[in-house]
Amino acid sequence: MKDMGIINCSTTQAVPLIIGKDTVYVHSEIEQVFEDNQGNPTENLWKCHEIQYEKDEYIKILSEKNSSLAAQLTDTQLALVEIYEGMVV
Repeated sequence: MKDMGIINCSTTQAVPLIIGKDTVYVHSEIEQVFEDNQGNPTENLWKCHEIQYEKDEYIKILSEKNSSLAAQLTDTQLALVEIYEGMVV
């Protein structure tokens, strides 16, 4: 993972996720910039916070998040069953 900080990007790059051949770019805090560094008006300039991942690294992170969410869902379902059983009795 490489945290690139706040970067300038084009309109096509101002999206939350870009999947390249071997790199995944995750963008957050996406904002349109209306002036360049010299104060000149611009329409196609954006800034965003960029984090770069190797593709395998990003897949591993997603897999871990999926496992965590599945466990949380199971816990929620079990809790709902207990509540339902308590209401029926």
